[in-house]
Amino acid sequence: MMISTRGRYALHIMTALAGREGYASLKEIAEEEGIPHKYSENIMTALAKAGLVEAARGKNGGYKLARAPKEYTLAEILRTAETSLSSSSCMEEGCPRAAVCPTLPVWKALDETVNEFLSRYTLCDLLPKEG
Repeated sequence: MMISTRGRYALHIMTALAGREGYASLKEIAEEEGIPHKYSENIMTALAKAGLVEAARGKNGGYKLARAPKEYTLAEILRTAETSLSSSSCMEEGCPRAAVCPTLPVWKALDETVNEFLSRYTLCDLLPKEG
């Protein structure tokens, strides 16, 4: 399993939103984070569809987090942005050999470990520490 550019960019976008009050324009965030605008639009569409961000149109519109930063786990954000966080394709599709596959327990354990690890961290953990 490898986190793609899309997943990394989603974390950057969410972190940028977490550090702001009110709505922020996607163009502004994309420029600050060095993300191509069209790519950031696709990511933001997925984040909005999943209910992770709220959108508002108009002069003062843009995007903002739907919840407090501490309420988002990195696992949730990455699962929204990535097509899969599975370590093996058989974990996604359901292997027809699951009943007799000797490697399935390893892939299940790996997926659980990755999910548990990413679930321990919140968006707050990515924000700069004051001090």
